[in-house]
Amino acid sequence: MSQPNIILIIADDMGYGDFGIFNNQISCTPTLDTLVDEGTVLTQHYSASPVCTPARAALMTGRYAHRTGSIDTLEARGLDRLRLDETTMADVLGGVGYATGLVGKWHNGALDQRYHPRSRGFREFVGFQGGWNPYYRYRLDRNGNIEYGDRDSYLTDVFSDAAVDFIDRHQREPFFLQLAYNAPHFPLEAPDAIAQKYVEKGFSLGVSLLYAMIEVMDTGIERIAEKLKACGIADNTILIFTSDNGPALGDWNGFSQRRFNYGFNGGKGNTYEGGIRVPLIIRWPHGLDGGGRSGDMAHFTDWFPTLLNMAGVDAPAELALDGVDITPVLRGERGRIYPQRFWQWNRYVPVGACNAAMRDGDWKLLRPTIKEAMEVSPLDTAQDHAIKYFPELYDDIIREPAPAQRIPSPPPPLLFNIAEDPFEENDLAAQYPQKVAAMEAELERWFIDVTGI
Repeated sequence: MSQPNIILIIADDMGYGDFGIFNNQISCTPTLDTLVDEGTVLTQHYSASPVCTPARAALMTGRYAHRTGSIDTLEARGLDRLRLDETTMADVLGGVGYATGLVGKWHNGALDQRYHPRSRGFREFVGFQGGWNPYYRYRLDRNGNIEYGDRDSYLTDVFSDAAVDFIDRHQREPFFLQLAYNAPHFPLEAPDAIAQKYVEKGFSLGVSLLYAMIEVMDTGIERIAEKLKACGIADNTILIFTSDNGPALGDWNGFSQRRFNYGFNGGKGNTYEGGIRVPLIIRWPHGLDGGGRSGDMAHFTDWFPTLLNMAGVDAPAELALDGVDITPVLRGERGRIYPQRFWQWNRYVPVGACNAAMRDGDWKLLRPTIKEAMEVSPLDTAQDHAIKYFPELYDDIIREPAPAQRIPSPPPPLLFNIAEDPFEENDLAAQYPQKVAAMEAELERWFIDVTGI
């Protein structure tokens, strides 16, 4: 069998409740629901972060994001930049003859061309480098040529078109395509007729726009699946769908984004299950049986070694990977023991006791957010917004020191048994103080290891 093609599709801020298969109130994902039946679903699959930049860095490198330099979403300060000595999955696959392409959102380095996707292993790029983009009046980088959208062109469709074109041009050679849709990340913009369907079902306008954005993306994925069939390469293409983190549930410009998330606690930005536990579907007819579900824990860092193994490619020996090869899990093997998993994220400089979590088997230790460590200055907010629209006006990142953070004592840690309490309703910390102490020590050890702080 020839080397498999790989298509890694990443939605932006999409949770379990945004799937029809997990939410009987909606039916905006018929293609993805079909893939659930055709592929394998991981029901304990975790992003590496509750926000996009560090999550994507870990996915691309197989390493915790703190090691890579991509620690926050603030591209105006360069905190999204994937350090130049990091090796991406595209670097490795491109080095063994794969055609490599990124369509959609990058957010692992803006402004400086050294951090551009085409400098990080992707031969082709159709997308944007920052954290978000308008869906109609967008700014698009097409292999170095800049174009602008208008009311007649919807960005999600543009990305689907580019993905179909990439497949068509590279169908006779192995290829790796990362398709990073920005749906359903704000701004909340969608075709009126599709959004109206959800308004008529009784959803708020904000949620109706979100579901419409997802429906357009799902239709694009259907086109991609049909293209693979038409080219005769569907059976030997590893097709993966996931989301970078949990759903954004706050307000945006007066529109509420609060919606069903399968009962999980929390959402984008925090390390409760709702912020880091994300859907994962994988279909590969030549290599994996379809129709299965696995409850084994998996993590974004695992896909680097797993996909390389599936492609018959050795990971560079010098890389210190945090992820493990989960191919045995995908093939239904039981009894595998996988490592502890860790998360931590706040603004500017990492604070180990803020918004952190650890899984050790069924146990989860969680350090809640500290408000003062989660705040962004008005100047940085304004600069980041401006860069989205006018990146050509900026020659460099902000070099002034970051705003001083006065961090108070953290709140006490929480302890959950995820197997018995997946919705994190019952804090067991008072009942198991020794378990808390042991896990806190492990979390601190990990934080020092990945940050040097």
